[in-house]
Amino acid sequence: MQLSISNPLILVYVLITGAVATPLLGPVTPRTACSGNTPSTRSEWCNYSIDTDYSTIVPDTGVMREYWLELSDVTVAPDGISRAAMAVNGSIPGPTLIGDWGDTFVIHVKNSLTTSNNGTSFHFHGIRQNYTNAQDGVSSITQCPTAPGESITYTWRATQYGSSWYHSHFSLQAWEGVFGGIIINGPATANYDEDLGTLLLNDWDHSTVDELYNYAQTVGPPTLANGLINGTNTFEDGGSRFTMSLTSGTSYRLRLVNGAIDTHWKFMIDNHTLTVIASDFVPVVPFTVDYVNIGMGQRYDVIVTADQTDLADNFWLRAIPQSACSDNDNGDGILGIVNYDGASVTDPSTIRLDYGADACDDETDNLVPYIAKEVGGSDLSALEDAGIALQGNLFKWTLNSTSLLTDWAAPTLMQVLAGTKDYEADDAVIKLPSANQWFYLVIETDLAVTHPIHLHGHDFFVLAQGTGAYSSSVALKLNNPPRRDVAMLPASGHLVMAWETDNPGVWLLHCHIGWHTSEGFALQFVERFDEIATVAENTYVVDTCDTWSTFSDANLVVQEDSGI
Repeated sequence: MQLSISNPLILVYVLITGAVATPLLGPVTPRTACSGNTPSTRSEWCNYSIDTDYSTIVPDTGVMREYWLELSDVTVAPDGISRAAMAVNGSIPGPTLIGDWGDTFVIHVKNSLTTSNNGTSFHFHGIRQNYTNAQDGVSSITQCPTAPGESITYTWRATQYGSSWYHSHFSLQAWEGVFGGIIINGPATANYDEDLGTLLLNDWDHSTVDELYNYAQTVGPPTLANGLINGTNTFEDGGSRFTMSLTSGTSYRLRLVNGAIDTHWKFMIDNHTLTVIASDFVPVVPFTVDYVNIGMGQRYDVIVTADQTDLADNFWLRAIPQSACSDNDNGDGILGIVNYDGASVTDPSTIRLDYGADACDDETDNLVPYIAKEVGGSDLSALEDAGIALQGNLFKWTLNSTSLLTDWAAPTLMQVLAGTKDYEADDAVIKLPSANQWFYLVIETDLAVTHPIHLHGHDFFVLAQGTGAYSSSVALKLNNPPRRDVAMLPASGHLVMAWETDNPGVWLLHCHIGWHTSEGFALQFVERFDEIATVAENTYVVDTCDTWSTFSDANLVVQEDSGI
């Protein structure tokens, strides 16, 4: 059950203003009517196709998708247990933002969190923000928080297509309920009949994450009580199951999103296989599995065919927390129901696949990007050791002994626009001054904890990923390696990433475990400093900071975490 109180006002209209055929945000001309992308021709898309390299070519749709979103403090009971939360347009998850490849999105966000008195920011996870760094929506990196009673507008171009989510990037607010899906329609690497949209997988507790944070930073990650599938589940005798109705013989696209604060899932539907066609925003050569491993912040587009009608009318859909990563008190009970052909919905009798021991695995070995690319050599590199440091009695995550601590009132982008080239040590800045160079980043840890590593502003290439320390003897995959925006750093292991410096801006890299983000597990990259002022408007950044400073001074706001 989605907790819907109100719906967003959405306007879709066409701009009649010139023509630009690049990935940059700018005026676009209306597209003409086109055919293609039917159930039997999903590889086609207007005058483009799955063979079009979306990193260099983007359709000129001329369409603007405009959304109005409002944040509010609410009381909800998604699993039957009432608690305080925050919602987008009164809903958890919030409304899904939907558009087509090449569309311009304009999202107006009003902060009405007047009970909790929280600031906010909105990040559109995985959106490259190509030459639109100021729209990335990260507190203390690209903007000051938007104060209660204030509004902000984000504008960006959909240069990619696929599935993702938006979420707050202000402290732990995303996991209080400030999140929702993103669908950008485009071609696909396999055919299917119907698109069922996003399926958001979240862990959930009956205390708020803000209430749990002190435990997380003094004792360790708390065990959460439950999980939600598209905003609903049962707990004890309350709540309701998510139900998905299928017609036998029909194939369906599901857009899986892991929106958890600290849960790595195995996702499956009993007795059905899943054909994976995309990871994050990257189309892949299709592969078929019994279940998908999905880390925090990761997305997989999968196709499931309703071909098991001879076995049952109802099947369990399972999101199984992996105890090797974190614990959940309802580990066997985060379930939905797949129902065939309008039969009575009853608890299924199907049995879970035996997949062996729980593990925080990545799907890397299966991922072959459909558009093949090679990674060039690099003279630019950095090696970062992930660890834990105690500050007083508080746990803080570090990279090379630095725990990121930024200032909500002085975002790095504002500093850059003011001409600042030197930063505090705990800003954890790595400078990438030159254009179109390959940069290699190695992150390693000797701690037995797995981390989902997310990079803003880029898809990165996964060159190596394994247990043990990185050394020059580790083979790097340079010929069409997997690329995505979230990959797992293995426990007691290493992750080698690469990307080109092709997008000027201030870009964050961080662990997507919410506790670890707030505890400082992050870096930021100032990429192509000399060009940033040409792609980010100083007034846009400064005005938000002026209103935030006025609010925070008047309300004695205290920043209690890393600032992101």
